Amino acid sequence: MLRDLSIANFAIIDELRVSFEEGLNIISGETGAGKSILIGAVSLLLGDRAAADMIRTQTDTATVEALFDIQGNRALQEKLARMGFADGDDLVIRRVISRSGKNKAQINGQMATLANLAAISESLINICGQHEHQVILFSENHIDILDAFGGILDARGEYAAVYDRYQKCLGRMAKLEDLRRHRAEKADWIRFQLAEINDLNPVAGEDVLLSDEKKVLANAQKLADWANRAYALLYADAGSINEKLKEALSQIQEIQKIDAGLNLRPADVEASYAVLQEAALTLRDYKQKLVFDPERLAAIDERQDAMGRLKRKHGQTLDAVLKRKREMEEELQDVSGAEEELARLGKEKDAVAGELREKALELSQMRLRAAQSLERAVDREIRDLNMPHASFAVKFLRRCSRDENTCGPKGGDEIEFYLTANAGEEPKALHKIASGGELSRIVLALKNVLTRIGSVDTVVFDEVDSGIGGATAEIVGRKLKTLSAHHQVICITHLPQIASFGGPHLRVSKQVAGGRTSTVVEKIDDAQKIEEIGRMLGGVDVTETARDHARELLAAAGADEGGSRHAKKSAHR
Repeated sequence: MLRDLSIANFAIIDELRVSFEEGLNIISGETGAGKSILIGAVSLLLGDRAAADMIRTQTDTATVEALFDIQGNRALQEKLARMGFADGDDLVIRRVISRSGKNKAQINGQMATLANLAAISESLINICGQHEHQVILFSENHIDILDAFGGILDARGEYAAVYDRYQKCLGRMAKLEDLRRHRAEKADWIRFQLAEINDLNPVAGEDVLLSDEKKVLANAQKLADWANRAYALLYADAGSINEKLKEALSQIQEIQKIDAGLNLRPADVEASYAVLQEAALTLRDYKQKLVFDPERLAAIDERQDAMGRLKRKHGQTLDAVLKRKREMEEELQDVSGAEEELARLGKEKDAVAGELREKALELSQMRLRAAQSLERAVDREIRDLNMPHASFAVKFLRRCSRDENTCGPKGGDEIEFYLTANAGEEPKALHKIASGGELSRIVLALKNVLTRIGSVDTVVFDEVDSGIGGATAEIVGRKLKTLSAHHQVICITHLPQIASFGGPHLRVSKQVAGGRTSTVVEKIDDAQKIEEIGRMLGGVDVTETARDHARELLAAAGADEGGSRHAKKSAHR
């Protein structure tokens, strides 16, 4: 439960420290004194977003800090330990808001995130204010309220896991189907491009070979002339190199017949003669093969042009063309692979859809039972709240069917809360309730029902008295007192009938010092409580009659509390 709340430089609060106790804590004060600012400060500790305009004028930072007693709350202590925070019987949460935007949050002295604060807040405090009225009004929240009441959230979590699998399966199928359609549309274009390559059927290095062949064909006459002249010089002409070399060999041989000392082997000269003779014959054969073929030259030009077009499309080189050919062949194979994957996913989807339908139907049956219990529980509460002819109903605008297409993230049901406020009236959806008093009582009734099944330690009521008064206010006060037997209750109220049921009573006021307005919170004693309730009854000037009425309210509330304690003891015996 909330023990201490410290606030500095927040809104119109300069600096204050407030202590709370077990039971029903009352907060009262004039309108505009700053009562709801306390709730805003607590909301920051629960993970609400901060804004620079929350910081008191002429200061740079605002600080909110709270001490909670969590002794015996093993679930929360274990959660803190899992999150890496020091656990124990005390929990300290601190928020610092800076105009520079460098805001800080701490849990037990360790840096924390807003997500950390939100994760632990569900076990600490539940604030029921004007926002809670909106939560109750919006029909999209009703299914969450029913599931929380019925203890269905775990089952809904199991359903949500199956629903998530189903949606992922649908998503994969949709992407694959889109890919398949895209590929199918693209397949014709791929086949056309492949046909262009396959019709030409180039091979690696062919472009280089064609280029070389073209140069030879284009220069055939020159090459023939050069080869013919070289052949003549080496062999064919009178006085050719070979002829002269043969003559030189004969002279060398004659020398060696007379002088064996000539260091020259005739075999070496003969080898040169043989090499040159072979070269001459090669040139002769080469010249004979050279033929100027304009048709072949035109064919080469045509093929080179075709290869050039492919290169420009697929990467400027023949290697790039052949690589792209392989890639396109693989893409065509992937089209048939997508079909197989779609077939497999279709079977998986059908299996998950069957599981989803079963989970949704189970969830719907659980909700039907929970709805009946919630109707009975809320009916008892609202009749106690001076609405004797009222009737609360949980309407299923749509029940779950055996069609997975009707299933949503929370199941196949659509739920809305209805209320018949007076005898003879048709039930109306909550958002159509005109009376603020009726809505406040419905909120309180639901809170009383839901907090009995919840694990939250502290419940805060802000303006629960909106639109009510008189006997109904006394009944609301009694309800809050009953609730405080199981939870710490903090209630901001303008009604003396509710305030009289409180234990600790905090009075909020404004004071001006040094030209600046500040909010002050003080715990009042029994005598001051009479004065404060008298003010709430009669206005600024408290008369003796108002004091007497205040004493009567306090006495009646005390007697009621004593009777309740006696009844509880009797029931226990």
